[in-house]
Amino acid sequence: MRLPITPANTLLRELRAQLRQHQPAGRVLVAVDALPVVHTAAFADAFAAIIGEDGAAVFRAHADDFLLPRADRAGTEQAPGWFDEETFRRVLIDPFRSGVHTSATTGFQLQGWDARRDQPAEARWVTAPDDAVLVVDGPFLNSPQLRGIWHFSVWLECSDAVLAALPGRSIDTPYTRVELAYLREQPVARASALVDVSDPARPVQVFRDSC
Repeated sequence: MRLPITPANTLLRELRAQLRQHQPAGRVLVAVDALPVVHTAAFADAFAAIIGEDGAAVFRAHADDFLLPRADRAGTEQAPGWFDEETFRRVLIDPFRSGVHTSATTGFQLQGWDARRDQPAEARWVTAPDDAVLVVDGPFLNSPQLRGIWHFSVWLECSDAVLAALPGRSIDTPYTRVELAYLREQPVARASALVDVSDPARPVQVFRDSC
């Protein structure tokens, strides 16, 4: 079960202003990160649409589209072992970043793995202008091996009470083993912005000394 999110445009425009304050142009990489139980796609879709309001070329990708083969994934819970970092970097991140330094025709792929068929996705190369934004959503995007990629990242969080109400959890154990392991890697401290989505209809940016 993943928690739905309906972000407010006012909040998203504030986040866009924060992004553009530090990255006004060029090839920009944005992550929308969270624990696996939080559904990040709707927020990332809405944020990408708001970023595009200023005429920017915006592209979307999902971490779930860069899985390892089903037989190679570690365990039953989502964890960094399920993610094909090599393909993610090779066909998406590296060519997207390098395109501005070489040619606007440098191509990249927005999907590397077809999860339904459990096989590599059909190669579909897209290009971008020198000024473009790539928004990627999914869990574990601020893992140590990935956190250096992003120019800007948003961390979506829920209160312990919301998590504890989910099936199989309690107020004493609101987090799974995998989630606790990820939180120990300090993804919150690495995020550019923190957004509390405990009320999915009213997400609120929160400010802490660590972000």
